[in-house]
Amino acid sequence: MNKKIAIIGGGNLGTAITEGLILSGFVAPGQILVTKRNPSTLRHLEEKGVLVSNDNNEALRFADIIILAVKPFQIKDVLLLLQPHLDLQRHILISVITGISTGFIHGIIKENIPLVRAMPNTAIAIQQSMTCLSARDLSVEQLNEVTAIFEQLGKVVVIEEKLMDAATVLAACGTAYAMRYIRANIQGGIEIGFNAATASLIAAQTVKGAAQLLLQRNTHPEQEIDKVTTPKGCTIAGLNEMEYQGFSSSLIKGIATSYEKILKDNAE
Repeated sequence: MNKKIAIIGGGNLGTAITEGLILSGFVAPGQILVTKRNPSTLRHLEEKGVLVSNDNNEALRFADIIILAVKPFQIKDVLLLLQPHLDLQRHILISVITGISTGFIHGIIKENIPLVRAMPNTAIAIQQSMTCLSARDLSVEQLNEVTAIFEQLGKVVVIEEKLMDAATVLAACGTAYAMRYIRANIQGGIEIGFNAATASLIAAQTVKGAAQLLLQRNTHPEQEIDKVTTPKGCTIAGLNEMEYQGFSSSLIKGIATSYEKILKDNAE
């Protein structure tokens, strides 16, 4: 990629994005600048060739693509300082800040700058994120550039912004739901005879393999389930007991409850 990237906010997410982009080879370390109030904490990035600074306006002078990765309560002050220095013809703004809409950002900037809202999940740290994007005032070429950045960090889907709250539940909260399933699988494995380390390895790799089957074959989960269920077999016996105990219905209810919580919080 020819364009330079600035990440405003060198916290956990900003750092994870930086490290993922370096590992991918998509951009050279010298094409990335990361800002933080105390840049000395970014020394590990600086040693890899990344530029660091405590000056957000320097980031605007340096970069074409600006990734906003500050805390939600900081975004208004940050945008007010950046606004006079934004170049509508040059800059693309990307916000990875939870709960901050493009409308909110636009209302502060008061200009139709190319703007993207991105919602990655914690697997971005290992380049396995599910990132949802919604865009405003972007050309197709610009959206392709932003998509290419996040494709270095996992899978990407472009959605309508009205679905961002739902995407937060499915992709971000979903990581916790998956972890809870894996934990239960480990506990079950221990109960039937495995030690914790072995049960953890088997459970995690099995879930990873199951997910890869869906991603690579583009099949429906029920198609893959049918391949491992035989008449009067142990798999169908276990599945039926799980459904009797409310496995699927409780998961669906949990997803709906998380979504309702987000809507309620946004309304307050």
